[in-house]
Amino acid sequence: MHADISRVTFRPERHYSAVLAQQGRVQLDADANEQTAIQLHRARTVARDLIGQHGGPAGATGFAVQFLGGSRELDDLAIGGGRYYVDGILVDATRPAPGVPVTEPTADGEAADRPAPPATWSYWDQPDGYRDPERPGDRLPTQFPYLATLKVWERVVTAAEDPLLREVALGSAMPDTAARVKVVWQVVPVPGSELKLADGATKDQVRAAFDTWAGAQAPTARMAARSERPDRADEDPCPVPPDARYRGPENQLYRVEIHEGGAAKDATFKWSRENGSVTFPVDELDGTWVALASLGGDDKLDLNVGDWVEFADTAYTSRREPLPLLRVEELDLPGRRVRLSDEPHPSVGRRPELHPYLRRWDHRPPAGRGKGGAAKARGGALRIEEGVWLPLEDGVFVYFEPGRAYRSGDFWTVAARTATGDVEWPTDSARRPLLGAPQGVEVHYAPLAWVLGEGSVADLRLSFGSLAAPIPAADAQALAAEASAEEEAVAAERAAEGGSAGAETGQDDQGRPEN
Repeated sequence: MHADISRVTFRPERHYSAVLAQQGRVQLDADANEQTAIQLHRARTVARDLIGQHGGPAGATGFAVQFLGGSRELDDLAIGGGRYYVDGILVDATRPAPGVPVTEPTADGEAADRPAPPATWSYWDQPDGYRDPERPGDRLPTQFPYLATLKVWERVVTAAEDPLLREVALGSAMPDTAARVKVVWQVVPVPGSELKLADGATKDQVRAAFDTWAGAQAPTARMAARSERPDRADEDPCPVPPDARYRGPENQLYRVEIHEGGAAKDATFKWSRENGSVTFPVDELDGTWVALASLGGDDKLDLNVGDWVEFADTAYTSRREPLPLLRVEELDLPGRRVRLSDEPHPSVGRRPELHPYLRRWDHRPPAGRGKGGAAKARGGALRIEEGVWLPLEDGVFVYFEPGRAYRSGDFWTVAARTATGDVEWPTDSARRPLLGAPQGVEVHYAPLAWVLGEGSVADLRLSFGSLAAPIPAADAQALAAEASAEEEAVAAERAAEGGSAGAETGQDDQGRPEN
């Protein structure tokens, strides 16, 4: 997640249940973030255990899919509102009701009528889908049947994308404060040919084929990291301990992120020493010149000639389809402008409401091979070379396991610390770095509907009822026991009343007068 954080400390295998703040101690972002992660992990685990892989509440189950074809130029899907849970994650398809604006009378004295917005989403206007009718790959399949699938994942949103997160009272010179994590949902089609199903497949067969397909979408890539004292460390004039393996002058959180996915021969990666959190909101785009809201707060967080940047906006981030990185060729400091190596792709940065921005990456195409090998560049990113230790900078190395597949957006973070002169990465008893799966992005899927054609959609959603119910009435045996107990109580009460009456009249148990 692209946020300005110090490190990630949440480890579910350690089974921590809470974070305890101690008096007089320094407060760190990592502790607060771990508490949030613990609570989310627990809540979603409970929901997954009770609900199952996916399901919606009875009476409010969302994501009902209807096929809309016929005379329209493009086929469409209607997406019903409501809630649904996927692997314990709450997903809400309810379309927000529009606000009521102040209406001014027109020249004839009457307020202008505005058309009512649709009550539900559709395939083409789903909030995080950003489907483009001009892209053939975005259109619904023309061959039936196909599976309408719910795709769910999370991403970080900062003030660069949502300016309302910034407290303007702090002033423009101050950085933004906390970021947000957003649940992103998209309804996407999966052609029936990818599920390898025969004609006339039942719902259970479709669900089983979907489970097989979804399992194949999980990433297989694994990476390790270590620090190593460079060969020419003795020539380094910086005040770093001579035995330090990590030679950087400051603490860093390196982010290694897959840019283009696929097999190793096609995949590329990029890295940042600030977890990819250095961004620059874009005010205007004019060819290769980009006007920025700010050039950065200091010399560590600004832009320089030779930097590689990713031109992004909300739609680009949600689609997760990488474009070539661009190089900063020229700076116009008084005008807060930069000239890029090429004009950004037409699909990015042309709509101000999508909040375009530049994201800085810190890698450089290597001049030659150093110790352990060096990655080659392609399209501004670095080619993945498996089975060798690739240097990043200052003694930090990464290793990609051979024979793996890579997915765009997956990432690993490596905390480097000057106090130890080392990186924080798990090792075995022999201090060998352990291979680790990506820390994200975790993508979850659920089947919604098997679309057989116009007017023929098989609903694949699941629903669950509420656990709360009226207190049930007692059974016949319990009622009989209760009635018998009541009769015995009444008889005992009458007997007690009879004895008291006899004592008051001076008669014995036989009704004779007492002497």
